Amino acid sequence: MAINADVEDWGGVGNSDSGERAWLLQSPSVDSVQHLETDSRRSGGVSSLGAVFIVVNAALGAGLLNFPAAFNMAGGVTAGVTLQMFMLIFIITGLVILGYCSQVSNEGTYQEVVRATCGKVTGVICEVAIAIYTFGTCIAFFIVIGDQLDRLIAVVAHDADTGGFWYTDRKFTIVVTAVLVILPLSIPKEIGFQKYASALSVMGTWYVTIVVIIKYIWPDKEVTPGYVPTSASSWTAVFNAMPTICFGFQCHVSCVPVFNSMSKKDLKPWGLVVTLSMIICLFVYIGTGVCGFLTFGSNVSQDVLMSYPPDDIAVAIARAFIVICVITSYPILHFCGRAVIEGLWLRYQGEQVEVCVRREQKRRILQTLVWFVITLVLALFIPDIGRVISLIGGLAACFIFVFPGLCLMQAKLSETDRRTASWHGLVIFGIVMVIIGTFIFGLTTTNSIYQDVIS
Repeated sequence: MAINADVEDWGGVGNSDSGERAWLLQSPSVDSVQHLETDSRRSGGVSSLGAVFIVVNAALGAGLLNFPAAFNMAGGVTAGVTLQMFMLIFIITGLVILGYCSQVSNEGTYQEVVRATCGKVTGVICEVAIAIYTFGTCIAFFIVIGDQLDRLIAVVAHDADTGGFWYTDRKFTIVVTAVLVILPLSIPKEIGFQKYASALSVMGTWYVTIVVIIKYIWPDKEVTPGYVPTSASSWTAVFNAMPTICFGFQCHVSCVPVFNSMSKKDLKPWGLVVTLSMIICLFVYIGTGVCGFLTFGSNVSQDVLMSYPPDDIAVAIARAFIVICVITSYPILHFCGRAVIEGLWLRYQGEQVEVCVRREQKRRILQTLVWFVITLVLALFIPDIGRVISLIGGLAACFIFVFPGLCLMQAKLSETDRRTASWHGLVIFGIVMVIIGTFIFGLTTTNSIYQDVIS
C-alpha cells in the first residue's frame, strides 16, 4: 500500500503495493519518478531522453567514492574494467527482463512484479531484501558524513590539523548532523524535497568525477602514490570488486516504475534507454575508479576523497556536495525502507485500511526512531563505507541477477505456446543469471563476514 498517501488515495486494496514509493535505493530520484508518472497520465508519458536521465540518476550515488578502492582490490585497472564490462552485460539484460516481466504481470513496481511472477513467498523475500538494502545504505550514508565533515571543518577553520579538537571528532559530527538535521527530515509523512536532492545528486557525482580526473592529470605535489598493481594477487581477488560494482549499478528496483511511465512502453525503446544509461554510468565509474586508483595506488582509501589533502579547495567543494546529497538522500532511503516494512506489517496483521490510517502516525514515528537509532549506532562503530558496501553489495547482486532471473524463468514457464529454441534459451539464461547472482551473493557476503571477524 502507498502508506504515505492521503486517505482519499487509498483505492484498489486488492491490488495495493506494500512499497509503492520504494523506488529509490541509491540516489534521490523518487520525486522525479513520481512526477514522471503523473506527467505520463497527463501528457502521454515520459520521453526516452527523460527516461535515460532518471535511470542514470537512480544508478549514480555514494558508491562512486568506493570505486578506486575496488580497482585496487581487484588487482588493477585491467581487472577492474574487464569485470565491469562483463557485469554490464547482465546488468542491462536484467533491466530489459524486468521491463518484459512488468508487461507480462501488468505490475508497476519491482516487488510487485516479483510477487506476481514468482509467488507470494519470493515476493516477501524480495521485500525483506529491499528493507535490508535500504537499511545498509543508510548506515553507509552516516559513515560518509563522518568521513567528510571533519575535513570540511578543517578547511573552514584554515587549519589542516584540527584532529585533536572535540568538534571534529567523527562520532560527534555524525551524531550532531543526524539528530539536528536528518531525524527531523525523516519523521514527516511526506517528503517534498526530492526534486532538489535529485539535482544535487547529479551535480555532486559528476563534480566528484571531474575533480578526480583533473587531480590525476595534474596531481598535488604532496600526494605520493603507492604501489600500483597490474594484476590480481589471486583469481578470487578479482571478485572483491563485485560488491562495489553491484552497489554502483543497482538501479533495478527504481527502474520498473520508469519503464511503466514511458510514453512508448515497449521493450525496444526501453532496451535503448537502459543501454545508453548504463554506458553513461560506466564512463562515470571508470573515470573515477581508474583515475582515483592511479593517483594513489595501493594507498587509496575506501572513500577516495579521504585520500586527498584536507586543505584542497576543489576537493572540499566535492565533499560539501557529497555531504548535502547524503543528508537529503538518507530520509528518502528511510522512506522507502519504512514503506516496505509497513506493507509487510499490514499484510501480516491483516489490518483494514481504516485501522491503518488511525494508527499510522504512532507506528511511523516508532519505526523512524528505531531505524534511525540502529543505523546511527552501527555507523559510529563501522570504520569505513567499504565494510558496508561489501555486505549490501552482495545483496544488490540479488536485485540485478537473482530476482530478474527467477522472473524470466517463471514468465517463460507459464507460457502455454509451443516451446521453441528461443524459449529454451531464455529459460537457460534465467537459470544462469540466478546461478551467477547466488554465487556473487554467497561469495561476497561470506568474504565480508570473514574479513570483519578476523579484523
